[in-house]
Amino acid sequence: MEDLHQHYGGAHILRGISFAVRAGEVTVILGRNGVGKTTLLRSLMGVVPVTSGRITFEGKDLSKLRSHQRVKAGLGYVPQGREIFARLTVQENLLMGLSPQPSGTPLPPELFTLFPVLQQMLHRRGGDLSGGQQQQLAIARALAGAPKVLLLDEPTEGIQPSVIKDIGRVIRHLAKERGMAVVLVEQFYDFAADLADQYLLLQRGEVVLQGAGRDMAANAVRERMAL
Repeated sequence: MEDLHQHYGGAHILRGISFAVRAGEVTVILGRNGVGKTTLLRSLMGVVPVTSGRITFEGKDLSKLRSHQRVKAGLGYVPQGREIFARLTVQENLLMGLSPQPSGTPLPPELFTLFPVLQQMLHRRGGDLSGGQQQQLAIARALAGAPKVLLLDEPTEGIQPSVIKDIGRVIRHLAKERGMAVVLVEQFYDFAADLADQYLLLQRGEVVLQGAGRDMAANAVRERMAL
């Protein structure tokens, strides 16, 4: 991401954001509500257009591509609020995630290793699942497309502590065992600090602090988030 700017009407939402993500690492985006975190992920996915700046991946410029083209290029996205298909079954939701893959590609068995509860509920409608189960379904749906970069927007929001631990375990596995690059937008400091290889703190659409995850406490990131 190089010098990204994004406007909504007359409002300047993102202001010159630049950073890089690396395979096998978790990049955490922190900040209070309304500082541009969700807009940043939506811009990376092409859900909203950027005013200026470049988004490149593996040497390819994604800046002008549509969202489905970015998925085929290797990006996966789990939006805030999950946005599963409530009237479709768990299995049908997961099959939707296979759209970037060749026709006839089966669901990866690893999805059910990561989220065993989904295998037990394959034929239940998504809208009948608990909030934590829906979040697991949303992550699994994104993983079905075999992304190289996974964008997660506040996966702990409204989730019970036991499921938060499971999601943290999955994120760590994806980065450290599968070599995936993970971009995590989060307000839950302890969850983010436990996973972060690098972090960025946003205020008013700008990066005001960034560094290695191990330095978050020394850099008083928790305190800065409250400003």
